[in-house]
Amino acid sequence: MTMDMIGPEAETYLSWDGLVQALIDGHRLPRAGIADTFLYRGKDTQLNRAAWIDGLGLLVKTATIFPGNPARGKPTVNGGVCLYGDATGEMEAVIDFHLVTKWKTAGDSLLSARQLARPDSRNILIVGAGTVARSMVEAYRSAFPQAEFTFWNRTPPGAAALAAATGGTATTDLEQAVRQADIIATATMSHEPLVMGDWLKPGTHLDLIGAYRPDMREVDDNALTRARLFVDARATTVDHIGELKDPIARGVISESDVVADFYDLAKGTYDRRGPEEITLAKNGGGAHLDLMTAAYILAAWRGR
Repeated sequence: MTMDMIGPEAETYLSWDGLVQALIDGHRLPRAGIADTFLYRGKDTQLNRAAWIDGLGLLVKTATIFPGNPARGKPTVNGGVCLYGDATGEMEAVIDFHLVTKWKTAGDSLLSARQLARPDSRNILIVGAGTVARSMVEAYRSAFPQAEFTFWNRTPPGAAALAAATGGTATTDLEQAVRQADIIATATMSHEPLVMGDWLKPGTHLDLIGAYRPDMREVDDNALTRARLFVDARATTVDHIGELKDPIARGVISESDVVADFYDLAKGTYDRRGPEEITLAKNGGGAHLDLMTAAYILAAWRGR
């Protein structure tokens, strides 16, 4: 079996529509087997994620998240991705970690927005100004080409720089920006809620991306109780991420309040019921989504 070494140059052959379709198709296959291991050292995190989807293949992804790295001139998130063939278990590809992570993370929330946001959404607020925030601009523009983007960041120069690079607008008034937004994406490292439920107007859709640890939150309890709740995968969110784990433990919401995950797409239950409904989708990632994304990248690379 030929093994491919795939770097950032593969991005030329990818499209957001193609990835979203690959994610939809991947969730029509047998349910993934997944295993996650989390190691913590203070604020630093190591995630070892593995997935196996019968008919698609196997993947192992290791990610390290070191929030102090920017001060050293290094990326916060690093790691490696290995893709194995389904038939023989032989390694098929080693794929650039940042390529897989960018497309998986943004594609995950793009799929949610395509299912849940109002089609006429025009005002998109991005909370955070890092790598994921920039990726979300690319992804959202593929589905909402007329959208106007507003950026808020804890450090205003970060929002201003991203706005200048993408043709958006920076703001220092988060509450006002939330009140005007049709779609809100949170992509921060926050441990405390930033977006308050009282600020949300009817019809808003939220994509929560940033929180990945049990001690992290990006929205408050009121946002969760006002919204209809969705996740990409129950197995990687409900018991692992503070956005849901914490309020469930305190009885604010229950696990049954999560309406659907991506394995319910075929049932038609991962959807918006009306124009006034507030919808919220928690992007928890998961190696099965990395596997679907990596398989899509490999197929696009080989078909170039």
